[in-house]
Amino acid sequence: MAFSKENIKYTLNGILFVALFTIAAIQISEVSFIKALAISPLIIGILIGMFYANTLRSHIPKEWVPGIVFSSKQLLRFAIILYGFRITFQQIAQVGMAGLTVSTIMLTTTFILGWWAGVKLLGLDRDTSILCASGSSVCGAAAVLATEPVLEAEPYKSAVAVGTVVLFGTIAMFTYPALYKAGILDMDPATYGIYVGGTVHEVAQVVAAGGAIGGVAADNAVIVKMTRVMMIAPLLIILGILVARSKKGQSKGGGVPISIPWFAVWFIVVAGINSFLVDIPSLQPIIAKINEFDTFLLTMAMTALGMETSVEKFKQAGIKPVMLAFIMAVWLMVGGYFVTKWAVALFGV
Repeated sequence: MAFSKENIKYTLNGILFVALFTIAAIQISEVSFIKALAISPLIIGILIGMFYANTLRSHIPKEWVPGIVFSSKQLLRFAIILYGFRITFQQIAQVGMAGLTVSTIMLTTTFILGWWAGVKLLGLDRDTSILCASGSSVCGAAAVLATEPVLEAEPYKSAVAVGTVVLFGTIAMFTYPALYKAGILDMDPATYGIYVGGTVHEVAQVVAAGGAIGGVAADNAVIVKMTRVMMIAPLLIILGILVARSKKGQSKGGGVPISIPWFAVWFIVVAGINSFLVDIPSLQPIIAKINEFDTFLLTMAMTALGMETSVEKFKQAGIKPVMLAFIMAVWLMVGGYFVTKWAVALFGV
């Protein structure tokens, strides 16, 4: 047991070890040129974690490993729950039916496309396909992290999925504003914001792509994006049921229970609580601190994930996950454009 009287000291050492790497990742993310590229500490965390895994791993006591695993799993679930303090139901109401429609359609179609194309078209395994689909359809690295425990996937598959999100999300972050300023995207700033929020991968990338155009675009982009983030909860619950049924079908006895990811349910509960607290000014500094702490926990989980990922596993994955991410990126950019135009024409903005 990781926290037995005999092992707790070593487990805590492992957790502290991950925390030290996390502090370094957050400090690096504050460097001016990295901040300008909207590279989140989560991404830096997984990179330095992978650097450790492929260089110094053999020099660290193996007794510390349970602490690293605890950071990548149990701390992750708690961090996802706290993520609810970033979202309110009022935000969803603010963007109206157009924003909600774009978020729902793009999340659903992108996830289904990623799962199908990965398994059927490219011959990838189920877990890698779903993790890549989750990252592209919902909210990037955080969605990959949230999906991993539902699938009980190997850490390197999550790292591969995060890599695809970083690549194509970064491309989108620069491409969208360039297309808008060139007049190729025929939409006003408010509509552009919905388009960005409904189709760009990471929250930080959405902030950058929306902010490049201006206030209204930035506001709509962030609100629609956070609507997509909230949808991770029902997605994980449905996915948990599907995975359980799949296991039941493979089991001769058919006795595999349905596993509901309760951290996703608590995520919605926390978002609901935050919806009541948002109008109490005196509590906002506390919520801001909670969000800072949550970013730290998410970065710890991502760093620990990197620590369990070797370059050899990346090589085994090959080019197919990148091809899958490219297919989804094209759908998000092109299909998302027409879905956004249709939704705005139908519901207004």
